[in-house]
Amino acid sequence: MIVYKSMAEIEIMDRCNEIVIDILKRLAKQVQPGVSTAELDRFAEEATLEAGAVPAFKGYRGFPASLCTSVNNEVVHGIPSPKRVVREGDILSLDFGVILEGYYGDSALTVPVGTISPKARRLLDVTRESLKRGIAHMQLGNHLSDVSNAIQTYVESEGYSVVREFVGHGIGHQLHEDPQVPNFGSPGHGPILREGLVLAIEPMVTEGNPDVLIGDDDWTVRSVDGGWSAHFERSVAVTEDGPLLLGGQPI
Repeated sequence: MIVYKSMAEIEIMDRCNEIVIDILKRLAKQVQPGVSTAELDRFAEEATLEAGAVPAFKGYRGFPASLCTSVNNEVVHGIPSPKRVVREGDILSLDFGVILEGYYGDSALTVPVGTISPKARRLLDVTRESLKRGIAHMQLGNHLSDVSNAIQTYVESEGYSVVREFVGHGIGHQLHEDPQVPNFGSPGHGPILREGLVLAIEPMVTEGNPDVLIGDDDWTVRSVDGGWSAHFERSVAVTEDGPLLLGGQPI
């Protein structure tokens, strides 16, 4: 069942996502060669509590950390570890969420570690642009699959693949609500977008084959063929004035 939010609820979610975006931007500045993913996780949790919020991911379905850290060919849900130290040329996905006043915020970005190759930079740029194109289709009267198709069409036109096993989602009082938001599909299908719908749009893009597998830790998702992956996500509300990017800052 899709739960539509009032403007008062969306205002709370906007403040919630402001915390998420602020902490992600601060984390991105700390991503340097030699930093461990456990250090980043510790910073994220401390900053969340200082902001008066609660980490959304820690303990969620048993996830052991506040931050998801996925390196290179890891797509999503990487578990931070003091043994996982990022190196020059890596790319690192930071997926993060908080709870504020009973509502969830959720966002992600992929950042370079030091100087990265032009090939890796292009992967990041295409993935970020695909998110923008999906969000642009969150207009009243459009179908949900119009968002999905905009992402898939752009990504594949640039020679990349979208992951199909993992998708975006509705968000509100729960981290994952209806509807699911695939990053692929034909336009003109699925629910019609109505005012008050809040979605977490999150393209996960791979260099090669879209197939993925889950690692021995039961969380970390990797590309099957070893191709690198990027992940960008924002929580967005449908309004009569168009898509409202919660958190208020550009992608």
